[in-house]
Amino acid sequence: MIPYLPDVSTVVLVEGVSDQRAIEALARRRGRLLSAEGVVVVPMGGAQAIGSFVERYGPLGLGYRITGLCDVGEEPYFRRALDRSEVGPCATRDEMEQLGFFVCDVDLEDELTRALGADAVERVIEAAGETTSFRTFRKQVEKRELPLEQQLHGFMWNRKRRYAPLLVEALDPSRAPRPLDRLLAHV
Repeated sequence: MIPYLPDVSTVVLVEGVSDQRAIEALARRRGRLLSAEGVVVVPMGGAQAIGSFVERYGPLGLGYRITGLCDVGEEPYFRRALDRSEVGPCATRDEMEQLGFFVCDVDLEDELTRALGADAVERVIEAAGETTSFRTFRKQVEKRELPLEQQLHGFMWNRKRRYAPLLVEALDPSRAPRPLDRLLAHV
């Protein structure tokens, strides 16, 4: 949690540290320093905490402008919290976006993998020195039959704090996944 800071105007609420790192990396790639703009990205430790974070930082709390990013599976938590907090109605995804909250289809790593393409993600894994680990992962019985994109996603799942900014660094900043692009345009 961050205390009230007079130089902060906007709090971006995200599920975890990997989301925070990806947003900050894309902002840097685009020549932006969010902290200098009065924007702080706050990882909540899971989407179920959204209600308490909106309550603390939003209009009924410290009064910051709030925005955020979540995975599609966590969208209902975000909608309920925004409805309850008087931030605004959130019956649809369009309404969420109008309030500055954006949804990743499946999750951020999946969005980044699709934006980069499987070959580019494999190059990121290679540059990180984990090609052998990825090959071993792919040999697991339950992973063998999965499409490459799902194998890549599964491999990065427990490494997402490390890989989220690496994937963003490999990305053409003008081809960022829609939720990330829209979020940065909003703040």
